[in-house]
Amino acid sequence: MTDQYQAFTQSPLGKFVVKNLGLPSPVVLDRFESAEPVINGAVLLGAAPSSSLSGAIAQVLSNIHADSYAGNNAELQQTAAKVGLNLRAFNSGDKESKFKAVVFDASGIQNSEQLNELYKFFNPVARQIQSSGRVIVIGTTPESAKTVKQAIAQRALEGFVKSVGKEFKKGITAQVVYVDEGAADNIESTLRFLLSPRSAYVSGQVIRVSKADVVKVDWNQPLAGKTVLVTGASRGIGEAIAHILARDGAHVICLDVPQQQADLDRVAAEIGGSALGLDITAADAGEKIKAAAAKQGGLDIIVHNAGITRDKTLANMKPELWDLVININLSAAERINDYLLANDGLNENGRIVCVSSISGIAAVSYTHL
Repeated sequence: MTDQYQAFTQSPLGKFVVKNLGLPSPVVLDRFESAEPVINGAVLLGAAPSSSLSGAIAQVLSNIHADSYAGNNAELQQTAAKVGLNLRAFNSGDKESKFKAVVFDASGIQNSEQLNELYKFFNPVARQIQSSGRVIVIGTTPESAKTVKQAIAQRALEGFVKSVGKEFKKGITAQVVYVDEGAADNIESTLRFLLSPRSAYVSGQVIRVSKADVVKVDWNQPLAGKTVLVTGASRGIGEAIAHILARDGAHVICLDVPQQQADLDRVAAEIGGSALGLDITAADAGEKIKAAAAKQGGLDIIVHNAGITRDKTLANMKPELWDLVININLSAAERINDYLLANDGLNENGRIVCVSSISGIAAVSYTHL
């Protein structure tokens, strides 16, 4: 749905038409704005008995100055106090309070019977989560569980979160975060993202956090000093990605085919980046990308966004069109990655990001009118 349609549905005439014709009325989602707090609203924190990640979660809530609450859970209150988080009291009979986020530490759940802790926490407050709210369940990696029962119970968190993601409306998102053993100190960036409006379109996802070195980050400019290259950056999704990365402090090299040079230059100028007119299917594309990034101190992140469609049915598609789509959308990215990885084309702790249509992971049905 376009923004114009959404704006129409919010107008008096639009509301009348939507109601009487039964048209969809999309929720206006909270969107990220610079200088805004990570989360605007109260956070309700809960935990299963003997959970091990509550301290790390509380530390993040303290760092972002979240207005945090908890029910009658002395263990959780004590854990939060140790990291300087003041958890305000939430009475179980309170049906008036509203929460922007509900976060539950499920790392202590050891078997299927203990999954009842999810019900006891979420059922009473299910109707008290605000529009564009957040539901986050944090568990331990099932593959590292010490017993089969624990592995089953932790895996069940996925099903719970996906069901909640479908059930809760009003733009509410739901995620499960699995944290590897020893990785509690690495959850801050994940929680900041999931709690904030940055994750407005992310829901029903399984996110895994592994142990790594903890580095200091300027959360207002998390990509400061980084060089990022975005393919297909002259318009559409690629242009939007370039703007977001630049907003977060990166120098962005905007890449697209030479035929799009004018738009490419425009985007680069708008964000203070640089432009690279290049056909990614060229044999020397990887070499030219490395050379362009070297002028900016080397490449930290490459975002493979460029792609085309040739919408023909399989029965009618000509082989040259098939080959063209595969070459641009997949093979070119593979060749560039191979070159960069084999020739020190990515800086230490570099990242490779591939963008695809959801059609790549889920079937899409079309109705022909």
